[in-house]
Amino acid sequence: MKIEIKLTKKQREFVAAEANEVLFGGAAGGGKSFGQLMDALLYALRYPKSKQLILRRTYPELDKSIIRVAQEVYPKEIYRYNAAKHVGVFINGSVLDFGYCDSESDVYRYQSAEYDVIRFDELTHFTKQMYLYLMSRLRGVSGYPKQMKSSTNPGGVGHNWVKERFIDPCSPGEVLSTETGSRLFIPAKVSDNGFLMRADPMYLARLENLCDKDKRALLYGDWDIFEGQFFTEWDREIHVCKPFSLPADWRRYFVMDYGLDMLAGYWIAVDGGGRAYVYREVYESGLIISRAAEKIRAMTAEKIYCYLAPPDMWNRRQDTGKSVAELFAEHGIVLTKADNNRVAGWYNLREWLRPRENEFGRREPMLKIFPSCSNLIRSLPALVTDKIDPNDAATEPHEITHAPDALRYFVAGRPLPAEEPREDLYFSQTMALLNFGQ
Repeated sequence: MKIEIKLTKKQREFVAAEANEVLFGGAAGGGKSFGQLMDALLYALRYPKSKQLILRRTYPELDKSIIRVAQEVYPKEIYRYNAAKHVGVFINGSVLDFGYCDSESDVYRYQSAEYDVIRFDELTHFTKQMYLYLMSRLRGVSGYPKQMKSSTNPGGVGHNWVKERFIDPCSPGEVLSTETGSRLFIPAKVSDNGFLMRADPMYLARLENLCDKDKRALLYGDWDIFEGQFFTEWDREIHVCKPFSLPADWRRYFVMDYGLDMLAGYWIAVDGGGRAYVYREVYESGLIISRAAEKIRAMTAEKIYCYLAPPDMWNRRQDTGKSVAELFAEHGIVLTKADNNRVAGWYNLREWLRPRENEFGRREPMLKIFPSCSNLIRSLPALVTDKIDPNDAATEPHEITHAPDALRYFVAGRPLPAEEPREDLYFSQTMALLNFGQ
């Protein structure tokens, strides 16, 4: 039988892509999911008895989108779907498994599986650990091409790692060769989807009516802002400043989020007007307390007014009967307990990030960051909103929460502005007395 398939230019690029890892993504309405299904169909027919897996984060999402559309567009003469096993079978013996990973442990349901192609629909809904583990399931002796082929919009818990893996290093449409294989990013916008534009010409107008943040993400496919972003106040242009020599009289703080998985520590200077500058970063995993304290001391030459840390560091450990705070003190770092009220802390941090008029009439935030603090700059805008509590940030993926948590402890510690230098204070008092005598 003859099958007629109509594809957009970008969908054809996705089907033809031969890189080891391919991402088809960007704006809403770009035809990404349909491109995935057509690519899966063509692969299945081209390679008899091939095995493919297509994933969404939850099964209900899968059932209402990919599975339903596949049943509508795949010819019934060559394809049948087994709802009990969640598998599509083609006339030539090729199979298309429909799967999900609601949690990171769900990946182990595929630990004995072998696939020729693994497909993620909405890749940014998955964590990096899920993606890398499932990549190991690309194996077999069929000799067929092995690929990871994904589609997505900006946003979701995986936005940051997807951006780092595909968007930042890959020039759109050009294959990037790495030590572990090749990658390709194919951007898609609604304007690329002529079928949708003809079928629903008002869809573009509806996207144009969105607020600026949502329009940048969904209409233009802007990866610097995305749906679900927690700190919409973030703007690299105003929150990251050029390094400068910090006056010696500015009050200095050190704040950290500590665990064996990560020591995220920051040195912060506060000027006389209460504006804070994050100027140094330590971000390292696998450090026991003595090594962490040694690292902090080695990086600290200035006088620190206060070392801030979360309250759980005062919980006593069963093995020693001592708290983490006590052990840090034994190694030369005396900590001060900061408030750990998450929602109040995030509200407070938003105020520090919000631009306001300074003494020169310019709008600036109360907190700025030096470029050397790269993990804070990477993590802070990558936080997503918690699905249950919109006033809180999600704790997944955990890797990006360490630096923002440390910053939250800083603002919760109610940092004080720098004191007026003693010589300036003496001069001011002397001039006041002279003026009084006149």
